[in-house]
Amino acid sequence: MDRARRIFLLNAAQLAAFAAVGGVACARAEGSAYPFSLGVASGSPLPDSVILWTRILADPLNAAATAPVALSVRWEVAEDEGFRRIAAKGTAAAVPELAHSVHVDVTGLAPARWYWYRFMLGDAVSPVGRTRTAPAPDAMPSMLKLAVASCQHWEFGSYGAHRQIASAAPDLVAFLGDYIYEWGPYHLKHPEKARRTNESFTLADYRARYAQYKSDPDLQAAHHAAPWIVTWDDHEVENDYANDHDLHLSADFMARRAAAYQAFYEHMPIRLASPGQTDYAKFRIFQRFDWGRLARFHVLDDRQYRAYHACRDVPAGRSGSVKRRDCAELRDPNRSMLGGEQEAWLAAGLDSSPARWNIIAQQTLMAQSTQTKIVTPDDGRFWTDGWDGYPVARERLFGALAKSGAANPLVISGDVHTFYATELRSDFYKPVSSANPVLATEFCGTSVTSGGRPQQRTLEYVDMNPHIKYGRSDKRGFMLMAVTPEKTTTHFVALDDVRDAATTTQTLASFVVQAGRAGLTAA
Repeated sequence: MDRARRIFLLNAAQLAAFAAVGGVACARAEGSAYPFSLGVASGSPLPDSVILWTRILADPLNAAATAPVALSVRWEVAEDEGFRRIAAKGTAAAVPELAHSVHVDVTGLAPARWYWYRFMLGDAVSPVGRTRTAPAPDAMPSMLKLAVASCQHWEFGSYGAHRQIASAAPDLVAFLGDYIYEWGPYHLKHPEKARRTNESFTLADYRARYAQYKSDPDLQAAHHAAPWIVTWDDHEVENDYANDHDLHLSADFMARRAAAYQAFYEHMPIRLASPGQTDYAKFRIFQRFDWGRLARFHVLDDRQYRAYHACRDVPAGRSGSVKRRDCAELRDPNRSMLGGEQEAWLAAGLDSSPARWNIIAQQTLMAQSTQTKIVTPDDGRFWTDGWDGYPVARERLFGALAKSGAANPLVISGDVHTFYATELRSDFYKPVSSANPVLATEFCGTSVTSGGRPQQRTLEYVDMNPHIKYGRSDKRGFMLMAVTPEKTTTHFVALDDVRDAATTTQTLASFVVQAGRAGLTAA
């Protein structure tokens, strides 16, 4: 049995010992530091339930100051902000084996309504969060207001984007990966200049990194404003890792990955995809969520199960850019981005979807993006860490999409720190035609803070890839989407100054997709 599996089977046994709240120690907060320094959050909304989250931690940079005992945390959900009409309440165990994090699956709620929630420990009361349930399965809501964000390196700016997301009062936030980055000094103030120090390797390291990020008041405000659905990308573990390989092919990488996956769960308001799963060495996060009959979210994991990078450097496992004609691995039909189980799961979810809009929420740009001009089908230079490194897997996904007949597919993406609006088709080497139609529309969001390439280079990419209708890489920000039965409107919202938490914003571009008609039009 490997080290990672031993660690997490031990955790499962320890959690079982704390399962009865009656056996959990009760701590008083009177005279103690405030225990809710990381705020609260909610997520994974269903028509009758939602996950509530907090972590008991008085000092974000000193977890050792929290006694290593289990704590009994009270929680309340109310129909009003003043907590005069309590809809549900209870107690939950915050155990040291899970960093004193709390996940409460509140059930028995009414569909399609807002609630307010809070936690209490002794005399301390957490901030109040606002959350909501999904609409009933047979309901057709008039609109879903969705915020989409990704890539928020602490070192490269303030979280003004999250302050703006909170102000926008969305119904739901989708975060598409790189919630943390694995390196940087442990400071509670965003620096003026990045320093590559303190890389995370252990469970304690990753816990400290999440605590640092979640201490930010603007990020907390975005969590307090609405429920989130989340997935991870690479920096929650290490840059450009693939499956069980890091860039250095380290022998102990799986133990590092398991630690990072556990810390992710401990700090996210997520529902376990497989009830009772405690083996973080192989932790499933791909899930689907329905918003009545208006939208189905297919939330993917494109890191854990992928094939290794094509034509990678040996002995290093790193990704890079390769010429299509020089890399036969690109055409290997056995290579997958999602893994066979997840590919089949996605196809089944598309086949069975009753939704007006099918939103594939995933990490990175799905549209082909050659870095050199294409004249013949053997031309093109492609980045191997993205979908361009897995073109046959992408073709299989497009085939499943076309075969399913799922209505109005949209892809939402992050990772590449660029706003893109694209039209997806089976063969990017051929023009759109009845035999090669537009299958889906993709909206890729820029980063919350992380830096992007020069805009002139992005304009060159747009020129060389005619299915990419818009590209903007010199701005940080997020996307706001309004999904209605008739159309989806997407706004690319850019920050004026990423270093200023109080920054203003501007809408760079807006696009509309009409129901029943794949493809983009300017709003």
